[in-house]
Amino acid sequence: MNIFFTFVQNNKKKMTKKLLFLIIPLFVVSCKVQQVPKSSRKTNNNYVSLDRKEYINNYKDLAIKEMYRDKIPASITLAQAMLESNNGNSTLARKANNHFGIKCHNGWKGGKIYHDDDKRNECFRKYNSVYDSYKDHSDFIVKGSRYAFLFELNPTDYKSWAKGLQKAGYATSRTYAILLIRIIEDNQLYVFDQGGSLSNNMPDEFVADSQEVVLADVDNFTIYTEKHRIYNKNRIDYLIVKKGDTFKSITEELEMLPWELYKYNETEEDSKLKEGQILYIQPKRNKAEHGFDFHEVKEGETMYAISQMYGIKIKKLYEKNLIDEGTEPVVGQKLWLRDYKTHSDVVEETPIIEDFDE
Repeated sequence: MNIFFTFVQNNKKKMTKKLLFLIIPLFVVSCKVQQVPKSSRKTNNNYVSLDRKEYINNYKDLAIKEMYRDKIPASITLAQAMLESNNGNSTLARKANNHFGIKCHNGWKGGKIYHDDDKRNECFRKYNSVYDSYKDHSDFIVKGSRYAFLFELNPTDYKSWAKGLQKAGYATSRTYAILLIRIIEDNQLYVFDQGGSLSNNMPDEFVADSQEVVLADVDNFTIYTEKHRIYNKNRIDYLIVKKGDTFKSITEELEMLPWELYKYNETEEDSKLKEGQILYIQPKRNKAEHGFDFHEVKEGETMYAISQMYGIKIKKLYEKNLIDEGTEPVVGQKLWLRDYKTHSDVVEETPIIEDFDE
């Protein structure tokens, strides 16, 4: 009996010590958790994201410094950085200090990072600091012959600069100039071009309104023009047709060429737009984006509708599935969206019909 009592007492002490070792770390952790500011916007990688107002405060001086060095309007530099880097939150900005989405191009001898953009696994420049990115952006424009005409413009004419950058092909987005101008005007960045500064009393909701305009290097983002939202999937810009829209009205709104919308959407010039229709403003691709390998045909769906749904050229959709052009799929049919269907896949899907003699 005494032996049993001694055993219990000894184990009780050991259990108490173990419980203390468990409770103390939990108490410490709980105290640390309580010390984290509620306003911190952290990702899974403990990265604190920036909003537009914070980005402007952090980097406006770099843009102004480059304006005095290379005569590029500070408003343009800052707006481009905000647009291309999603206010410094894009993968390229966080991992490579690349705030302008500049690719490696021939002759680049600096750091490199690979990222999906217009094509998969493209090479982008990597910098040691954010200022190196801003400086290289200035040098990139100053030394690029296609941008030479920009320096003949009035340095405070940010609208002409924005349109000029789009015309010169700085970005593939057809709404690039519209986006730059909206960011500049929504955030009053034009004051930096004239040597001024933003009011410290600028209301938060004023800047917050422009948070909707995002581009960066991610799929499935949304941007806004004067009349339409511009969405992106499979790395293609598109909009949803509204009541009263015509090919002509959208072409004029986005300052596109008359033939572009017809070509990008693989449709005839006498076609009519329907409310709710997907309308691409960039060329469709040869395959669907990652994660969309197959599509099961539903009632009423056509090959054209499916090609629009995933942003795939209809000719490629036919080729991938070994289907003659003009043939429509049947309900329940499995369509390949990324890889090419093989003849063995066709054999496996073909039902075996046995002919029984009566």
